Amino acid sequence: MKNKAIWFMMILITWQLIYYTGVFDPLIFPSLGQILQALKESVTSGNIINELLYSIELISLGMILGIAFSAVMVILSLKSAIFESFVDAMISIIHPLPGIALLPLVILWFGTGSKSVIFIIFHSVLWPLLLNLKTGIKSIPGIYGETAQLIGVAGIDKFKDIYIPASMPYIIAGLKISWARAWRALISAEMIFGAAGGKGGIGWYIFKQRVFMDTPGMFAGLIVIIVMGVIVEELLFTVLEKQTIRKWGMSK
Repeated sequence: MKNKAIWFMMILITWQLIYYTGVFDPLIFPSLGQILQALKESVTSGNIINELLYSIELISLGMILGIAFSAVMVILSLKSAIFESFVDAMISIIHPLPGIALLPLVILWFGTGSKSVIFIIFHSVLWPLLLNLKTGIKSIPGIYGETAQLIGVAGIDKFKDIYIPASMPYIIAGLKISWARAWRALISAEMIFGAAGGKGGIGWYIFKQRVFMDTPGMFAGLIVIIVMGVIVEELLFTVLEKQTIRKWGMSK
């Protein structure tokens, strides 16, 4: 965290120095003071907070659905070789497709409301998490399954108590990838759909600032996204790693 803070400060200093050189028009390259002022005004008015909370609501629903479906699909894959081949085929076919490429179909299916945004997030989360979970389970030494069979652990208990803990490094890696892809999909979808469901998210906030040529406001929105990413990384994934793979001695 300390090293990240140092690099972050260096980036800010470099930004301000570039601003002082006057190489770029202040209209497209505002100073840090202007950006912070725009951020302060947006936070004070509550606009950016409300839109961020709406985005978090959408991304949480998409993440929960993606995690649940990936778990169910992996469990069914473990029980059926036919279903496993189906899942492998779907990963090969659908996983490379970016969520934005599906937007025309999603609009036809769900319209331009919040359901479409959630579906795009769900698509972005499901496949990388499913792929990592399957890879993690396949990498588990065979002795684990044999031991579980000897002590009578089977079914959902075997998946929950054996497969999940043993493949935790892959699961956390999949969650990180899914979170990053979900954020990108969310912001892109919000910029295209606008105020989905009568509400606007952080992507819609950035889009509005661009329309009105409020460049400091645009960067203020980007800062909020960056801060959210750092918070999730440090307070969720880092803590999860400490309580699992590092605590269990699964990482170097």
